[in-house]
Amino acid sequence: MKHKLAITIGMSALCAALAADVTLVPHPKALKNIHPPGEVDRPEMVKFIVADPASLPGIVVDETAAELVGEWQYSTHTPPYVGLGYLHDMKAGKGSKSVTFTPTLAKAGWYEVRFAHCYNVRRSANAPVTIHHAEADTTLRINLQEEPEHDRLFRSLGKFRFEAGRAGWVRVSNEGTEPNRVVIADAVQFLPCEAPAR
Repeated sequence: MKHKLAITIGMSALCAALAADVTLVPHPKALKNIHPPGEVDRPEMVKFIVADPASLPGIVVDETAAELVGEWQYSTHTPPYVGLGYLHDMKAGKGSKSVTFTPTLAKAGWYEVRFAHCYNVRRSANAPVTIHHAEADTTLRINLQEEPEHDRLFRSLGKFRFEAGRAGWVRVSNEGTEPNRVVIADAVQFLPCEAPAR
């Protein structure tokens, strides 16, 4: 009975989250979600969904505004996520797919960069994420099986200096990832911050 109640509560929260912002439009190049609304593997995580990317602090680039290379598919099966859902590489085309998030920054300066992804054992433990910032490119290998430290959704990639405008970006790809694991692309957050101590 407890399990049924948890699923019912989870489904209600999910439906409310999905209905919260009807102005978001799925990425036109992404394949459609195959899971019906409310079908989730972890109902207890529904409460961490951020239905409206604009409600988050800083500058948030959702997958709806990202540049896609290769075929990516929408899913809402494993919450939490930002907006309509998240994209995954379908365990296919390894080395040929990427998602690039490019912010429009009003001013140059230092920003903490956070990468959003849902997590479980089906995810890659070695996903490459590249930050193109004012100094250079920095590539990190992210374990998408580990729980992100910020609201179980966002993982901090570090603090980087960016020029104003659209000169910087963050790219996740499936190059060098395990053939039986999926790579997730959801959203990237840029939070203004102080320069790190040297």
